[in-house]
Amino acid sequence: MEKQSVTIYTVAREARVSMATVSRVVNGNPNVKPETRQKVLDVIKQLNYRPNAVARGLASKKTTTVGVVIPSITDPYFAELALGIDDVASMYKYNIILTNSDSDDEKILKVVRNLLAKQVDGIIFMGHDVSDELRNEFESTNTPVVVAGSIANDENLPSVRIDYRAAAKEATEFLLGHGDQQVGYITGPLRYSINGEDRLDGYKNALADHDVKFDQSLVIETDGSYQAGYAKTKEIIEKGLKAAYVTDDSLAAGLLNGLTDAGVNVPADFEIVSSNDTNYTKLVRPMLTSITQPLYDIGAISMRLLTKLMDGDDNNDDEKNVILDHGFVERNSTRK
Repeated sequence: MEKQSVTIYTVAREARVSMATVSRVVNGNPNVKPETRQKVLDVIKQLNYRPNAVARGLASKKTTTVGVVIPSITDPYFAELALGIDDVASMYKYNIILTNSDSDDEKILKVVRNLLAKQVDGIIFMGHDVSDELRNEFESTNTPVVVAGSIANDENLPSVRIDYRAAAKEATEFLLGHGDQQVGYITGPLRYSINGEDRLDGYKNALADHDVKFDQSLVIETDGSYQAGYAKTKEIIEKGLKAAYVTDDSLAAGLLNGLTDAGVNVPADFEIVSSNDTNYTKLVRPMLTSITQPLYDIGAISMRLLTKLMDGDDNNDDEKNVILDHGFVERNSTRK
């Protein structure tokens, strides 16, 4: 015999109350007599009734659900951001739908459309630039969107992040201060604003302040992966580089291991500063000097900002782009 699902109607019938009363109990409405509330709760427990979030949303015009678009679910950078998002979402009684986009424009568009079709109340977008099609999708919906832990090429989208330009400048200046004139900029895709504009500008500004001429050949573009960092080692050695500011921790780890396998001593013969201070920086030997980011806080504040936007509190433009402080931790991939 097929098991029948327990509905709000079933609970109402068994408790001998209206469906509206069951709804009030489920949603925590205080306007229910204590004895009636207890009777309904007893039936809910007895029948193992689980309220349908979508059905509740139809009544309240809210699904109490937030969509989170993450480029790579295995990347510790985005995983730490997601933890902050989830904790604040739980605090405000929002459910999370986590989607993986693989940093692919077509897949990103597809997952965003799927989230909007599910009538989520808001979206937190983690990733990089927004394609024209995705921008059109965002503009054609009333669903609030917040960009977390990156820069999107759309000034209309609220964001929470650090100052990547200032961080890149600080990292490059640190290496130049050690007498390294040949400092490379090893980066993920330059088509992303965060790499091709903000971080690159920071790198260039540091060179200019130290009277070092910018050399385009010392900007080495990769896909940002560990494998790419390892594979670029030979080219980096042949260019005569003695130090590098690297945009991704996995990329920096690949470069470090590639240099070590090639017999190059880090930090005596080559210095590395990375960008995100995820677990990658501590799992390798020597451990990597890095820019630090308050990743959990970026995620948590992004979710809090989204709750305000979902509640229609969007009057304060100053709060729409939140820049948090970054830090710098010296480890053993740089000289003392």
